[in-house]
Amino acid sequence: MLSGLSVRNVVLIEQLDLDFTRGLTALTGETGAGKSILLDALGMATGARSDRGLVRAGTDKAQCSASFTLSDTHVAWSILQDQDIEYDVSEDLTLRRTVTADGRSRAFVNDQAVSVKLLSELGRKLLEVHGQHDGRGLLDPTTHIELLDQFGGYTAEVDAVRDAYVTRQETKRELSALMALQAKAGEDREFLEHAIVELDRLDPREGEEDTLAEERRFLQGAEGALSELSAAEDALGEDGAFEARLSTALAGIERLRAKFGDGETPAVRALQSASEALERAMLETQEAREAVAIAAQSFDVEPGRLEETEKRLFSLRAAARKYNVSVADLLSKRQSFATELDAIDSVVLNIEKTRKRAELAKATYDKAAKALTDARMAAAKTLDASVAVELPPLKMERAQFRTDFASAPESAAGVDQVRFLVSTNPGTAIGPLDKIASGGEMARFALAIKVALAGQNNAVMVFDEVDQGVGGAVAAAVGKRLARLADHAQVFTVTHSPQVAACADSQFRIKKLSVGDITTTCVKPILDSEREEEIARMLAGETITQEARAAARQLMAS
Repeated sequence: MLSGLSVRNVVLIEQLDLDFTRGLTALTGETGAGKSILLDALGMATGARSDRGLVRAGTDKAQCSASFTLSDTHVAWSILQDQDIEYDVSEDLTLRRTVTADGRSRAFVNDQAVSVKLLSELGRKLLEVHGQHDGRGLLDPTTHIELLDQFGGYTAEVDAVRDAYVTRQETKRELSALMALQAKAGEDREFLEHAIVELDRLDPREGEEDTLAEERRFLQGAEGALSELSAAEDALGEDGAFEARLSTALAGIERLRAKFGDGETPAVRALQSASEALERAMLETQEAREAVAIAAQSFDVEPGRLEETEKRLFSLRAAARKYNVSVADLLSKRQSFATELDAIDSVVLNIEKTRKRAELAKATYDKAAKALTDARMAAAKTLDASVAVELPPLKMERAQFRTDFASAPESAAGVDQVRFLVSTNPGTAIGPLDKIASGGEMARFALAIKVALAGQNNAVMVFDEVDQGVGGAVAAAVGKRLARLADHAQVFTVTHSPQVAACADSQFRIKKLSVGDITTTCVKPILDSEREEEIARMLAGETITQEARAAARQLMAS
């Protein structure tokens, strides 16, 4: 239910805060008092089209907010959940909208900024306005199929179509992907087969790039190292001349030792030390020559080895560039190519399997859609008859109502396009509600339809000009049907009829006030103790007679 409405600076409304109760609420007042402004404000808060023309003159911004008390299972909560908007089902849901004097608009849900589109989506689930100036209620033909489904109550058929449609779309997507794969399979197969052969011939090994790079660095420096080692060998006297000179020196030292004996004089000890040093030099020179020779052998690489190493390394890196991977990933790339080739090889078999699944899904969907169409057509006959019963008491005994069917593209809602058509007078063509009926007729058609659909509505309903052009017994019939409808949902009616107002559970009077050059619209709740006087005023005008008060009492009692 709509629990509250707050309005700031909307046309003639400067400031307004209203609280509402369940049941039927009548909005009454003289013509031109501003009832349409109040509906515009409510529409603005719930996402209806609004522009800067609603901003009160002399102010920079108009603002409206509407609060709704909803059941835990109301569809609005699901919409918020899908949009990741925080909410608490134990608290009211508040929609707020601002429009600035330069035409900019902002929308909020529970004080969280949202798009106007989302605000409008929520508004359509929360509020229906039935009248010629609002395109959301029954004037929006996209709502008709949902209303018919609610009336029919065939939820199993609706769910079956939705589930079958999901499966149908999934199989269509799978088949389309496989067909696309098959279409490019020839070109891809040639590429993949060539790539696999090329990589198999190259035969990359794990860690090979690092090993080759290290070997290349060694080979690039080997020639210079070998030259240095050859010089070292030359210096050591590869022909033995160096050892001969050492041997000659040692022989001379030994002759001196023999001459001077083995005494302990300093000279003798020095000769002994020199002899030992020469012996070590001869031994270490031989070891050094052997070590240098071994080192030279390790740098003595076979001719062409550097070229072969570079060729292998460059081949690996070229393949990596070609397939847009690192050298280390060439092995896994080869595996992925093989996997793709296997997929191409199996695509024909997969296409056949998927085509059969798609055909089965299509048959399942068609069967479910046909069952749903049959259920809708049966429900439509019942709805048409129910609405026809409601039309005569509303002074529309010569009007016709028909639920029309047309084919629609496959969707989760089936293959039907449903639209409510009407004819207001004999001989006139039957057509869309918004094209055929006047404002009052549209509202009464909406009332008849909604009474027939009683109990199948989660939205707050507003009926604008439902009593236009009628009075007496017809107005009373309108009021009674609004009251009956309010047993199942919260209902508001903008009315000039005392018969309709008398049926309401609560009433607000809308009045225009002028002070100097300033005109404002105010809305005042009428207490239960004051309602008899207000309805008497509606019956008699400004001068209220005792007869008018008696008639008001009778209307309220009936």
